[in-house]
Amino acid sequence: MSNANLDSKRWIIAIAGTCLQICLGTAYAWSFFQKPLSTAFGWSQSMTAWAFCLAICFLGISAAVGGILMPKVGPRKMAMIGGLLFGLGYILASFALKAQSPALLFLTYGVIGGCGLGTGYVTPVSTVAKWFPDKKGFATGMVVMGFGLGALFMSKIFAPMLLNAFAFSPALDQAAQQAILVKVFLYLGFIFLVLTIPIGSLITPPPSGYVPTGYTPPAATAASSALDNLPAKDAILTGRFAIIWVIFFCNITAGIGIIGFQSPLFQDLWAKANSVDMSQAANVALLAGYGGTLIAVTSIFNGLGRFFWGGLSDKIGRVQTFRIMLGTQVLCFIALVYNSNPWVFALIFCYVL
Repeated sequence: MSNANLDSKRWIIAIAGTCLQICLGTAYAWSFFQKPLSTAFGWSQSMTAWAFCLAICFLGISAAVGGILMPKVGPRKMAMIGGLLFGLGYILASFALKAQSPALLFLTYGVIGGCGLGTGYVTPVSTVAKWFPDKKGFATGMVVMGFGLGALFMSKIFAPMLLNAFAFSPALDQAAQQAILVKVFLYLGFIFLVLTIPIGSLITPPPSGYVPTGYTPPAATAASSALDNLPAKDAILTGRFAIIWVIFFCNITAGIGIIGFQSPLFQDLWAKANSVDMSQAANVALLAGYGGTLIAVTSIFNGLGRFFWGGLSDKIGRVQTFRIMLGTQVLCFIALVYNSNPWVFALIFCYVL
């Protein structure tokens, strides 16, 4: 294949990677299901949140394992396996809900679905970075932007479409709500299987020696060459790796610590600020819609933020970018502690995410 064709192909792979990330990023809309699951099954919101917490935990673990296995297995198979596990997580979670078992929900959505998240997440990011050595921050920012936008698609398209199709309402009795949520999770699983596996099949690495047209690789310094050529088992013991890990841990914790509760928190703040009577089903449904809208709006900021900061890091450097991000987030979290206004709450969430 000519270099011009390869230059075109890399954009197709970048778009495919973004679409795969959109599907996986729907996990960020978990707070959409927090109150419905708690109400229908009588579980506390803290218990329900464990499914999301475990999914994120196993996202990290499986991403690490996936990064090690990718050179042997290949990104195409890894992406397809990730999509398969993610879809199965939802399908099996529907049986957990039918059995009214939180433990099975944790195992299916949390562990199996979480492994699909990590396996699928690391693949397009790593692969697209190899296709775009000239625009690494921009291209990987575009791909992970999809993950941030996933919550928009879940909160405004997938979940509402299915809930409306099955006539879900807070006014229904618990048994009826449970039956509908079982169907929603089952259908979501099949939707993601149909979408992610074909998309994953498009994620392929660049041929050996590929260099984008017009790009001249920078000359490597002795220090960078030494680090780049270290085996993985040695690289993870370096101080530079430790710093990167800690920075990522702090930044990710900032968002993950609150993202699973943004909808119920916003609903509670809105109800208190406007003296809403939560005993009326119509008000519950209205606030649920407000919570879903917040998820959609914050997901747009999440997605565009990934794209923006990734591109900015190409210009001002990765370290300076993280300094700005982490420093401003500290101020945001201090403000959250003392805030009771739902609009201010929403604005802070938009920035943090």
